[in-house]
Amino acid sequence: MAKTLIAFFSRADENYFGGAMRYVKVGNTEIVVGLMKDMIEADTFKIEMKNPYSPVYMTCIEEAKKDLRAKARPELVSMPESIDEYDTVVLAYPNYWGTMPMAVFTFLEAFDFSGKTILPLCTNEGSGLSGSERDIKKACPGAIVKSGLSITGSNAAGSGNKVKKWLSANGLA
Repeated sequence: MAKTLIAFFSRADENYFGGAMRYVKVGNTEIVVGLMKDMIEADTFKIEMKNPYSPVYMTCIEEAKKDLRAKARPELVSMPESIDEYDTVVLAYPNYWGTMPMAVFTFLEAFDFSGKTILPLCTNEGSGLSGSERDIKKACPGAIVKSGLSITGSNAAGSGNKVKKWLSANGLA
C-alpha cells in the first residue's frame, strides 16, 4: 500500500510578512502542513536544526546566507531511521535565498529517493519556488520530482483550497 511522508522545515519566531516583521508561534510552512494533515493520510517529520538560526529575522537570514554560501549541512535534531516505506514525500519548506534551507539538504542527502515521488511545497512572500525544484532534482537523483506549489506565507492559514487542489492533481486527496 502506498504511504506518504510529509517532511517539512518551518521557522517560528520573528518572520517577514509582506513588508513588516511579526512574531509567530507557528511558522507558515508548519501551518500549511497542519492543513495537509487534515486532507490526506500521511506521516510527518519535522526537519529541525540542532543549532537553530536566531529568532531575530534579520540575523536569521544572514545566518542562512552564510550557510548557503558555505554549502553547509547543519546537523539535525533527529532523522527518520528509513524512508523505504514511503512512495511519496511531500517536501515543505520556506524559500531561503532562492532555494531550500540548508537543513533540508541535510535531510535529502541522508536517503536514497530513487523511484520515490517528491512533491515540493514552498512558502514565501513573493519569491516562489525559485531554484528549489532544480536543487531537489540534483540532490535526489532517481526521484520523480513533480511540479511544486508556492504558497504565500502570510496567507498560509487561508491556503487550504489551493493545497487541496494541488494534492488532488497529484493523486493524494
